[in-house]
Amino acid sequence: MQPTPELGQADVDAPLVADLLAGNRRALAKAITLVESTHPEHRQRAQKLLDAVLPHTGRSLRLGISGVPGVGKSTFIEALGMFLIERGHRVAVLAVDPSSSVHGGSILGDKTRMESLSQRMEAFIRPSPSSGSLGGVAEHTREAVLLCEAAGYDIIIVETVGVGQSETAVAGMTDIFVLLQLPNAGDDLQAIKKGIMELADLVVFNKADIDMQAAQLAAAQMRSALSMLHPASANWQPPVLTLSALRKDGLADFWQVVEKFRSTLTASGEFEAKRRHQSLAWMWQQIDSGLRGRFREHPAVQSALAELSSSVEAGTTTPAAAAQRLLGLVSRNF
Repeated sequence: MQPTPELGQADVDAPLVADLLAGNRRALAKAITLVESTHPEHRQRAQKLLDAVLPHTGRSLRLGISGVPGVGKSTFIEALGMFLIERGHRVAVLAVDPSSSVHGGSILGDKTRMESLSQRMEAFIRPSPSSGSLGGVAEHTREAVLLCEAAGYDIIIVETVGVGQSETAVAGMTDIFVLLQLPNAGDDLQAIKKGIMELADLVVFNKADIDMQAAQLAAAQMRSALSMLHPASANWQPPVLTLSALRKDGLADFWQVVEKFRSTLTASGEFEAKRRHQSLAWMWQQIDSGLRGRFREHPAVQSALAELSSSVEAGTTTPAAAAQRLLGLVSRNF
């Protein structure tokens, strides 16, 4: 297999690292392409690149944004991004689009939905396909966050695909997890059923301009629902806000709450503790992923997999028995 022309060298180029640290957007895009590649040579180069820039990471504020389709995530992120740029920040948006379960493709249309923000030099927008990854994020979103930090972006926004209750992985890679809601989208009891609510650090009802009374009522119901849940932090009760991203109303109040969240958790020591815990969880996730990969590539597994799969489909072998036989083929190597 021939290497990709742009990424074919055996080692990371020093100029790529230098350009990335200098904030070059093209270098950042190239670096993210490298970490997203499945080519074995690229994976080795990606790891060397991440090792080289690691000392320059960790200085941003990472926001996770989730919500059902139609809640206005892209409109909200663009409005927030422009608001932050006007206040001297550099904003990177890592937007994840759902991949088709049929052909595997993604539209990757976030740049067109954030047209004004994408034209600002202080902003970087990177849409990536979910490619079957669970939790609403792409497989290499964590690496992309580090690369954006190395490039000097002090606000990193991770937008999930927004397809259901599995939108939880973003909470494990960001500092503050924001859940966008729609007025008239469900009562407080329905909110309690959603496991995602227990992870939210801030709940925002968008499109409040359509029906302010309904938005305020929904916010009151949500506050009541949240009061019956155990917050993730003993020092922070998730606030509930209403705003209109389309009219840019409420953004200042939103950012004030975000800054209060950071200062509160920093003072208690939870902010850094949360990041340390996330790094450790990421390590175990990489271990799990690596073990699955080595399992599938094992010659004995590849030899027996087709026959056992057919037996399971035919009902002559139970899934548990087939799994045990396959695991037994590699157990001596672990």
